Amino acid sequence: MEFINRDKTSLVVVDMQEKLIPAIPKGPRAKVIKNSQILIETANTLGMPIVATEQYPKGLGPTVEEISSSVGDGFSPIEKLSFSCARSDEFKSAIKNTGRPDVLICGIETHVCVLQTVIDLMNDGHTVYVPADAVASRRELDWSTGLKFAEKAGAVVGTTETFFFQLLERAGTDEFKKLVKLVK
Repeated sequence: MEFINRDKTSLVVVDMQEKLIPAIPKGPRAKVIKNSQILIETANTLGMPIVATEQYPKGLGPTVEEISSSVGDGFSPIEKLSFSCARSDEFKSAIKNTGRPDVLICGIETHVCVLQTVIDLMNDGHTVYVPADAVASRRELDWSTGLKFAEKAGAVVGTTETFFFQLLERAGTDEFKKLVKLVK
């Protein structure tokens, strides 16, 4: 097993939408938003590509402001109907165009869109990293079962801080000094 590597990894933000987020219980909801923002800021600072999706935005609304504004200018989520992002041709093309074999994934729901995306990405030859505290489901059993399923399928499951510090690699850099405040 290798550590996650900033030069080989893109970040995927799955379905963090206005009508889905309120269905997540308050504690996990706050955690998934905060940790997704940490991952987005880290990706932006380290020059990692970010690909975001929205499940049927006509019915489920756009991405929540906290996430879309974190991604910044040029935020352009990929609309999809399939639960797995990787079953969207536009998503597959976006991932291919990053030129990176590894994917760090955050979003909702763990046991549906996140899990199906993880499995399809791995079947397409990608290494996939899932921070357990940056994904959420409406019910704790679905969240924990989705994580177990992803890990059994071969995904690397960790935490936001685990992957954050692996991506930074060392203290003392300008990147470290800028980002470390996010996890204090």
